[in-house]
Amino acid sequence: MSGHSKWSTIKRKKGANDAARAKVFTKLAREISVAVKEGGADPNNNARLRDLLAKGRAANVPQDNLMRAIKKAGDNDKENYESITYEGYGNGGIAVIVECLSDNRNRTASNIRHYFDKFGGNLGTTGCVSFMFENKGVIVIEQEDYDEEKVLEDCFEAGAADVSFEDEGIIEVTTEVSDLASVADALEGMGYELKQREAAMVPNNYTRVDDPDTLKKLALLFDNLEEDDDVQNVWNNLENSEDLPEL
Repeated sequence: MSGHSKWSTIKRKKGANDAARAKVFTKLAREISVAVKEGGADPNNNARLRDLLAKGRAANVPQDNLMRAIKKAGDNDKENYESITYEGYGNGGIAVIVECLSDNRNRTASNIRHYFDKFGGNLGTTGCVSFMFENKGVIVIEQEDYDEEKVLEDCFEAGAADVSFEDEGIIEVTTEVSDLASVADALEGMGYELKQREAAMVPNNYTRVDDPDTLKKLALLFDNLEEDDDVQNVWNNLENSEDLPEL
């Protein structure tokens, strides 16, 4: 994987006030509900749930909140969420994939279409951009001082497919999705602190945008999508995501 880390965007999302953190928990609770119903409430026997708990801790979600979400999902929770994926292009020809968990398909479809239309994008049909991405496990380690050779040795011993060293002490490890939990657990066992561990749609190629107006429209599109309760993830192939303006 080439050296275009998503971490700058992740840090932007997490530069987060209390309201934003509450939004993170709302979305996480939906994913936990689905994970518990599919694989049970014991994270030791449910890799997806284990990864979600790690994601919650990385986002500073209180442990009590995470445990309550698991309990609610296991107590015959009547809420059922459908997984829906939308694809399209944002301003500047940037490919966008939007992953949702929704209890009302019509509401979600209407909202997603509205965001694309309002900010200069085009919502497309299934498959129109997904061929440009690969589903991978992504693990992010933030560590100021490290021995690059030792990190490589540890990551490949853990089962990683690739390792990329980014700016600001960021190490991005990619895996096959099926190996994500085992690689992440192995790295934690070696003493690494993981800032992210999740399945991600990783672009095969990136597109750079330099026009300030286009970048502003992209930032508005991404922010409005991420603010929607039904939206779980927004993936895109913008090369210079660090240039997106703060809104």
